[in-house]
Amino acid sequence: MTDLTLYELEGCPYCAKVKTKLAELDLEYESVMVPRSHGERTEVEAVSGQTGVPVLVDEANGIEGMPESDDIVEYLEETYGDAS
Repeated sequence: MTDLTLYELEGCPYCAKVKTKLAELDLEYESVMVPRSHGERTEVEAVSGQTGVPVLVDEANGIEGMPESDDIVEYLEETYGDAS
């Protein structure tokens, strides 16, 4: 089982950017597809306080709902990249 969960939307370029970084770092993660309608994204809103995606949860490091693809990519690199 993995500690990483990615809330994403199919066809979302920001989500694809995060998924590319996850693949580069060879990280396993659980993917949770959210509905297209922001009004129906109750699960991701409960996790992150907003309805935008992508949102990353990293239980092992206490990350409960990180939004913004650039922030997520930077976090993944710093936490799981070769430098660590």
